[in-house]
This record gives sequence, structure tokens and C-alpha cells, in this order.
Amino acid sequence: MRSLLRTLEHATIRDIALVCLADALVGASFGAIGVSGGLPLWVPIALSVLVFAGGSQFAAVGVVLSGGGALAAVATGLVLNARLLPFGFAVADVLGGPWWRRLLGAHLLTDETAAFTLQQNEPARRRAAYWLCGIALFLIWNLSVLLGAVAGGLIGDTDALGLDAAFPTVLLALVLPSLADRGTRTAAVAGAVVAVAATPFVPVGVPVLLALVGLLFVGRPAAGEAAGKKAREAAGERKTADERSLECQEKEAVR
Repeated sequence: MRSLLRTLEHATIRDIALVCLADALVGASFGAIGVSGGLPLWVPIALSVLVFAGGSQFAAVGVVLSGGGALAAVATGLVLNARLLPFGFAVADVLGGPWWRRLLGAHLLTDETAAFTLQQNEPARRRAAYWLCGIALFLIWNLSVLLGAVAGGLIGDTDALGLDAAFPTVLLALVLPSLADRGTRTAAVAGAVVAVAATPFVPVGVPVLLALVGLLFVGRPAAGEAAGKKAREAAGERKTADERSLECQEKEAVR
């Protein structure tokens, strides 16, 4: 651990610490809400150790607490975690060594570990950022979930503290950065419309899966936008050609 600290800049270590603090608050909320909602103490703890994916844990427990089945909860968590697949390819270079080390490293992959790793250029710093952030988050997250679960059992009614808002708040926080892209916004709106429309007619948890229809709209730029781009490129090419022709005429005039 000391070698990881020496490899990274102080600013990066500070940012990792701040992220751990924020995740500790979220983890405590997850543990408290899960237990106060009726789940046994071991369920949120086991999820945190074995799954270690905040968004998927919130989504899966939210489906179960609202009356959904285990299959819908697992499918919802898998869909949310699918976003980590491209991250795995992007940071694969830091997961060298024997198979058990690569397996452990893959388990520590989160949005935060990928983000801090991709910020680094040197291989040594990339490895240090990944392992330091991953190990620190894993320890802090599981400890905070444990404390939150114990507190949730003692408090009983977490609604009085407003912790019931943690589910939608955390999920919204995960989604908001992606909505800067126009295609993603279109897909999100389409999926939300499908989910809301299907809610009165299907079991709990199924509308979330039906919202995947919105993925059909990802990566399809509007025809007008594509045509406008081609027109701008053609105009730029014509302008460049006209400028070259004008330069040639000026040179001939000088001669």
C-alpha cells in the first residue's frame, strides 16, 4: 500500500479519499434502507462483498423491496453492470499477473477505479491508481454498508430520516452524466416512456427491463444532423479549393 501511495501524486490521493467519503455515505444509506425494508442483515452485506456495484445493488434491492421477483432483480443488476464491460477493455493493462490477481482486480472494477486509472498516463501510475482506489473503495463501501445495516435495524423507520430518497437519488446521480449525449437522452426518454406505460399492466420489475427498448435509439444520429455534417464538410472542401485557386492566380499576377 505504501508503494502505491508513493507512486501517485498527492492530488490524486486526495481525490480518491473524497470519493471514498462520498461512497461511504451512500453505502450506509444502502445498508440502512435494505434492513429497514425487511431484508435480513446478511443480505446487503453479502451483496456488497460479492457484487460490489453500488448502482446494481440499489436497483436489485429496490426491485425486491417493491415486490419484484429475484429474476427481475438479477436482470436489472446485470443490465446496469453491463456498462463496465468497455471499462474492462480500457484498463486491462493494469490487471497483469496470475489468474487470481486478475480475478480480484476485475472484481474491484467500478466507475471510480476506471476513471482514476484513465486519468494516468504512465503504466506504473495507472496500476497504482487502480489498485489504491479499488482496495480503498471496497473496504470503505463494505464497512459503511455494515454500519448502515446495523443502524437500520436499530432505527426501524428510515423514512423518518429521508433515507428512502437514496434509491432514486443515487440512480439519478449515476445516469445524469450520461445524459449530456443527445443519443443517450433520446434512449433514456424512450425507455422511460415505455416503462411508465407498461407499469399498470405488468409485474413489478418488468417495466425496468422493458425500458431496454430505448437502447434501439442509441448510436443513431438524426438524418438531418448527418446531412448537415456532410454539407459542412463539402463546403469546407470547396472553400479550401477556392483558396488554393486564388493563391495560384495571385502568384501568376506577380509573375
